[in-house]
Amino acid sequence: MLTFTFRRLVLAIPTLLFISLVIFSLLQLAPGDPMAQVPLTVPPEVKERMREALGLGAPVHIQFFKWLVQFFWVEPQVLIDSIFGTTFSEGKLRVLSWQTRSPVMDIVVQRLPQTLWVVGMSYVLGVMIALPIGIYSAYRQYSAFDQIGTFVSMVGFSVPTFFTGVLLIVIFSVNLGWFPSIYDTTHKVSDWDSFMFQIRQMIMPVAVLALYNAAQISRFMRASMLDNLNQDYVRTARAKGLGEKTVVLVHVLRNSMIPVVTVIALGVPQVFGGAIITEQVFKVNGLGQLLITSIEANDLPMVQTLTFIFALLIVIFNLIADVLYGILDPRIRYD
Repeated sequence: MLTFTFRRLVLAIPTLLFISLVIFSLLQLAPGDPMAQVPLTVPPEVKERMREALGLGAPVHIQFFKWLVQFFWVEPQVLIDSIFGTTFSEGKLRVLSWQTRSPVMDIVVQRLPQTLWVVGMSYVLGVMIALPIGIYSAYRQYSAFDQIGTFVSMVGFSVPTFFTGVLLIVIFSVNLGWFPSIYDTTHKVSDWDSFMFQIRQMIMPVAVLALYNAAQISRFMRASMLDNLNQDYVRTARAKGLGEKTVVLVHVLRNSMIPVVTVIALGVPQVFGGAIITEQVFKVNGLGQLLITSIEANDLPMVQTLTFIFALLIVIFNLIADVLYGILDPRIRYD
């Protein structure tokens, strides 16, 4: 198993390098100038010095190499310094935002808790809801529970999150006044009342994303369970006298989870990217909103870093899915 994991990890390194090159190249080809928002009263020679200070005067391949060094070498040293109090990164140039002139990763770390509160909670809740619904719907195929679950999942997967979010705001915020329509990112949890307010303001954005995620995963879980329920090994297990609970939850579920693991693992980075719209609707000051404002301001270092982080999450969770394949089906380790 260790060799299998190490082989997948080694294959991920050139993948990440290629992804970073593609992202950098596409952003270099994108229209726009970071000096476009500078006032017209600034002399051209000052603008040129500002461009050089931002590193725009260097050749493209030098800019790409500097970004690689800053992201993969300097930023990990900053993390080590913040944890252990060392000085490895002292005096080294970090990836700076053109818009705020602050280190990009510092801004990302500031916004990350808000995204994890909403997006992370919604995904965990969506998976916890989807798996039992998909399992029971497959086991009770064409029952009333299966029909209702199919209808709800189709609605949840078909209706876009921006429509669901606005609908919840109109019903529960405007008409009923139960929940706040805008997420207060400055709120601090210090006592029971502040904790309950945090829960209230999380309910609607979490519900929107959880419904969308649960709808997708439950359909995959149901389809995978149906494929395995009629297999020969299931009939053999029942003929040997095994209990129905053991047959379904041990034998069928383990084999059915192999394709579902892919959906769950690769859905994590997709949720971070797909939550951009939901964060805009509820004014959650997270990574999604940060990406939108950075694109509008033509802040290429911020856009490049955030985009690569989303791509990095895809590679990491794809690696996790590969490892889980080997755990669920030992035959895969020897391919």
